[in-house]
Amino acid sequence: MRKKLNGRVLAGLAILSVVLLVALLAPVLAPHDPYELGVPYLHPSAEHPLGTNDIGQDILSELIYGTRISLLIGVVSALAVTVVGTALGILSGYLGGWTDRIIMQVTNVAMALPSLPLTIILVAFLDASVWNIILAICITAWTSTARIIRSRVQQLKALPFIQIERTMGASGPYIMIRHILPNLGEIVFIRAVLSVGSAMLTEASLSFLGLGVIGQKSWGGILHYAFFRNGIINGSYWWYVPPILCISVSVLGFMLLSYYGEGPVRGRGRKEKANVGN
Repeated sequence: MRKKLNGRVLAGLAILSVVLLVALLAPVLAPHDPYELGVPYLHPSAEHPLGTNDIGQDILSELIYGTRISLLIGVVSALAVTVVGTALGILSGYLGGWTDRIIMQVTNVAMALPSLPLTIILVAFLDASVWNIILAICITAWTSTARIIRSRVQQLKALPFIQIERTMGASGPYIMIRHILPNLGEIVFIRAVLSVGSAMLTEASLSFLGLGVIGQKSWGGILHYAFFRNGIINGSYWWYVPPILCISVSVLGFMLLSYYGEGPVRGRGRKEKANVGN
């Protein structure tokens, strides 16, 4: 089935292409050193298009460099979450029995815990570094992917071609890798893309609370300083509005891109139902 790039997907690709280019070309695009001190609370001008913060750092340069950490943590966390969730979902859905019961019990317990507070506790305990934040997000965010993948695997497991393979003596690992995993492509894609946006929001929340990567610019970190250094009270809108917009637009971009896999998933589901009916 040929996938079509509709308007929502194209819009998402456009947004994320800009975000990626900004992250890669940060040293070229930033008009100033983001750590350079200058005149505080300057309004937006030709020299400082988004003004300066309370210690004179250029807000636009901070935003540009902040793209790197926000995107890095978002993408790597999403990859880890997707790999863990997909692997556990496949094992749970295909093997069933005690394996399914154990994995689902752990999943249910993990889902019952509030993810953001748990992530905050883990980062505070592990220390705030890029890899510790990624680890904390992975520990708290894999559950929904595992449940969705498990449900899909149970549907695939009941299809005739899987039953034929099992009857012919094909091993479980062979079936999972050769037949189950390739048929999860669209769902895995959707979960991975949505997980990037979710991880970026989590990173921004951690940074806003002062648990971001020390010594690195991030969008949440800019919001942290704007809030706790009276930027909002002083009416310095150029300090806190741009990072909010960057976070919101980036997350929107990943949400729009996820529609790339939605059509094939729905179409395949309808086709399978028709085959079962026949």
